[in-house]
Amino acid sequence: MLKFVSLKKTLAVSGVALMAALAPAQAENIKLTILGVGDIYNFQGGKERGGFAKVNAVARAERDKHGNFLYLFDGDMFSPSLLSGLDFGANTVALTNLVPFDIAVPGNHEFDFGQDVFKQRIAEAKYPWAAINLTKADGSPIDGVGGVMVKEIAGLKVALIPVAQDTTPEVSSPGDWKFGPTADSAIAAAKQARKDGADLVIGVVQAPHTDDQAILKSHAFDVFVSGDDHDFALAYDGVTAYAETSIDGAILTLIDLDINVEEKDGKRTVKWYPYFRVIDTATVTADPESQKMVDQFSAKLEADLGVAIGTTTGPLDSRRNVVRKEESAMGNLIADAIKQETGADLAIMNGGGIRADKQYDAGATLTRKDILTELPFGNITVLTELTGADVLAALENGVSQVEKGAGRFPQVSAGVKLVYDPAAEAGKRIVSLTLNGEAIDPAKTYKVATNDYMLSGGDGFTALTKGKVLVDAHGGHLLATDVIDYVAAKKTIDEKVEGRITTK
Repeated sequence: MLKFVSLKKTLAVSGVALMAALAPAQAENIKLTILGVGDIYNFQGGKERGGFAKVNAVARAERDKHGNFLYLFDGDMFSPSLLSGLDFGANTVALTNLVPFDIAVPGNHEFDFGQDVFKQRIAEAKYPWAAINLTKADGSPIDGVGGVMVKEIAGLKVALIPVAQDTTPEVSSPGDWKFGPTADSAIAAAKQARKDGADLVIGVVQAPHTDDQAILKSHAFDVFVSGDDHDFALAYDGVTAYAETSIDGAILTLIDLDINVEEKDGKRTVKWYPYFRVIDTATVTADPESQKMVDQFSAKLEADLGVAIGTTTGPLDSRRNVVRKEESAMGNLIADAIKQETGADLAIMNGGGIRADKQYDAGATLTRKDILTELPFGNITVLTELTGADVLAALENGVSQVEKGAGRFPQVSAGVKLVYDPAAEAGKRIVSLTLNGEAIDPAKTYKVATNDYMLSGGDGFTALTKGKVLVDAHGGHLLATDVIDYVAAKKTIDEKVEGRITTK
């Protein structure tokens, strides 16, 4: 049976098909700006750069200027700082609530005060906290801690992959919570997000440079921002863009993505190119609302610093000519505090790091301000594992310039007995060195608490650089805060000169 079809209709249908075949691809251009920050501890910032008021000013201005904006936090704000030692990081949440993040990853310092404080702080936040590799001991989710976040931005499906640092249990106090491997977890989640149809995959990561490099080389991400290393770095290898986000917001990087979305023959492709804008916050005017809160916190801190934390039973001496030449009760106090905080076998503190140049009479009241005046440099308590030979070499360095009153002279913790000959050749002055009554064994390993300046070889302590670092400057507490907590817990301080360091 013949079927007649209208020629007019046939030509019309064919024309539509022909027009579709000849039609150009449909393209759309989208702009997306990303600002990542992390490692913001000091609410006031430095003398010229950084601080929450300047960071908030940049974030607020960018959010107001760009309809498509992502504000990302890659870890570490609750600690360490002097104020956080008093309010357990509440000031940092209050300040960031003024200009909330789109997502925040908990850094290792978010757990310095334990699980309960962490949960309290994130409950106070007006923004979501998330980490795909953080769970309870049984593998179940932690209330208030999310996972991958998918946002629709200008028709794009954007996956945010939040990843915490897997070394957190070693350097902080998350209790029995579990942390999966940082780099592997990040890469696996990014690949899955891509399979699930994400147009852009963006990482928010707290990780050391080694993990950053593994993530970058995987090409699983379009963009990722990372904290923890306290430095500033940018990279783009043609596939993945990366920013290391500095410290205290001193230098900020805005990543402007120029995105082209093309539809052709039913297939959708997304291409982009990054433009980096670097902002030196020395040039930024503080956000007025944030600065008002900063000023309030500054006044509170000044008042709180005068609070009494303990009383001495005997005299304490931090005079320059004492702490740089002989055992000092103040030096003993500081060394004992960091030994207890870290669980070390012994502690070494450089006399030059003790700065008040003051005598405290027996029965004197100690305040937080006294401790901060003694320890003004913002050093961090760290822990390393050294051979006895390296411990001996470190202390040889400590007494090598005693005749010059050098700041390297060591103050040591209880249990250490160091006898040296100041007339002997430098490097060969130690006559005997014992710990808890036993000679230091050159082949044995010891856990040694010190400060981050000395750990990096400062004051000639290169021997301290040779060990296995257990808690570095990124994981440790503010040295002054550790001493304040030690004094406050003991209330009565009975440190005295007891023969820890003597001369032949």
